[in-house]
Amino acid sequence: MKTAFIFPGQGSQKLGMLADFSAYPLIQKTFDEASAALGYDLWQLTQHDEAKLNQTEFTQPALLTASVALWRLWLDQGGKKPDYLAGHSLGEYSALVCAGTLSLADGVKLVAKRGALMQQAVKPGEGAMAAILGLDDQKVLDACKAAMQNESAHESVSIANFNSLGQVVIAGHKAAVDRAIEACKQAGAKRAIPLAVSVPSHCALMQPTVAALAEFMHTLSWSLPTIPIVHNVDVAIHQDIAAIQNVLTHQLTQSVRWVETVQRLYQMGCGRIIECGPGKVLTGLNKRIIDSVSYYNLGEVALFQSTLEECKHV
Repeated sequence: MKTAFIFPGQGSQKLGMLADFSAYPLIQKTFDEASAALGYDLWQLTQHDEAKLNQTEFTQPALLTASVALWRLWLDQGGKKPDYLAGHSLGEYSALVCAGTLSLADGVKLVAKRGALMQQAVKPGEGAMAAILGLDDQKVLDACKAAMQNESAHESVSIANFNSLGQVVIAGHKAAVDRAIEACKQAGAKRAIPLAVSVPSHCALMQPTVAALAEFMHTLSWSLPTIPIVHNVDVAIHQDIAAIQNVLTHQLTQSVRWVETVQRLYQMGCGRIIECGPGKVLTGLNKRIIDSVSYYNLGEVALFQSTLEECKHV
């Protein structure tokens, strides 16, 4: 049986995350390394500054560093390297660092830049996101299409995340998102919930960030991944640096195809999927995609140790 490690994206951050791992010097060492690259104390921020932790340009390096810290601890404690990696949105960058494609220093610089560009791309109040529950994907697509008809041409809304069966997230201009919410309700959605986010990710509003992020990528040092990564945009594995950079830039404006990603991991023989990062968001989503897989989570010391012990012997 093969194993995949998956890495969470924004929404999994929590003030005080990984605090119960403070007895492990490798966790603090990893945060110190990221702090040196960023020029501020990242551990202090994650433990004591909730306002900053929830700002996109700080959230992204914080989550990446937390995931990499747990990955390093896993290997240090004798955990086996997985067969495949994948990450949800920002989590894809965590996967790249863990696969050796980017150093931790370059990884946190890149996602900090990504977060800042995303924040700058949309004026406050201009964009929005909403979770749509209990509605067929095609009906959500139809609702988004209807929300853009007979309206100002510059207003758009689309599916940002295919998170699990019957759960998608839409994103775009606020007025268009509001119209799509009503259309989804009329089509029979169980719930349509506006999300409290400052940036509408994975939609056309992120287009202004693409060129700048691509340019910044070229200032960093890249290596081929040592573990295959299933990417968000095309549910494919790439072994070419230019192709990897291309899917990362396209990820800004295109949907996160998470359902297909989990299905691909399963089709490739992964009967064990381990969430490497704070929180349990992906584990909850994945159980609704394929329930015959064994799912694990490393976000708390007790869960980390029990998973490590069980997976060491199989």
